[in-house]
Amino acid sequence: MILANYINDLLYRYDCVIVPDFGGFVTNRIGAKLDETTQMFYPPSKQITFNSHLKHNDGLLANYIASAENISFEKASTAISLSVIKWQNELQTAAISLENIGTLSLNDENQIIFEPNAVFNFLTDSFGLTALESSAIKRYKEQVKPLVPVVEKTAEKGIPAFIKYAATAAILLTLGFAGYAGYQQKEQEKLLANQQKAIQKKIQAATFVISNPLPTIELNVAKEIPKPYHIVAGAFQFPENAQKKVDELKKKGYNAQIIGVNKWGLTQVSFNSFVKKREAINNLYRIQKTVSKDAWLLIEKL
Repeated sequence: MILANYINDLLYRYDCVIVPDFGGFVTNRIGAKLDETTQMFYPPSKQITFNSHLKHNDGLLANYIASAENISFEKASTAISLSVIKWQNELQTAAISLENIGTLSLNDENQIIFEPNAVFNFLTDSFGLTALESSAIKRYKEQVKPLVPVVEKTAEKGIPAFIKYAATAAILLTLGFAGYAGYQQKEQEKLLANQQKAIQKKIQAATFVISNPLPTIELNVAKEIPKPYHIVAGAFQFPENAQKKVDELKKKGYNAQIIGVNKWGLTQVSFNSFVKKREAINNLYRIQKTVSKDAWLLIEKL
């Protein structure tokens, strides 16, 4: 069994794939980018990182292997443990290459270093998109000379005396009208200011008394805590079959519900949903041992 192949499959569907007792492969979405040095456009992708602290078994990888190989959950967990031991031994002498994922190696402090495969893209939205080379755009700057205004000189001519007197009279009349208009505007502003002061005094002097005030109503609204950990009982092509499964599980005492439709158009049904991950995993193990070995844990906020 090649463990890297199953990790590779799950990275298309999930943002985190944990290898128990080894570490977790985490993906982060990055947008399209341009390499200004090579003039290459790269489509959106998932950047893979490795976290050696994520060692707790969430059941995702083991459940997927059990389903793909048609074996029990316990056998799948054992196969994962054997692969982890093999990886740990190989890392003591050489680097490990995981196909399409990246390379694992040890540094001088005996810590795992991960180098992702930059060529392979796990983002399904970018399927079929490849890097595109574009020629660089050269911009030329031309210095613009400032415009110099040209003033035409006209020959001065003598102005008759009666025109000068008429112009002076027109200016005096204009100034007179402007002064009178300004005076009227100031008088109107004073009148409005006095009216506003009178209204404010009346408002301040007024007293409003409510003899029979309405009683205060206190509403206690319980804030619903999200439950992102779901124990999946199955996925159904027809919604009516999913509802039958929900009714069947509720009769058995489970808080079953339909938790949505997955990427393949199948309606998913859960045994129960939990706030805490540890509680969800404990219930998952109990259900796999007593009710359904095919049950698995889905981490998703509804």
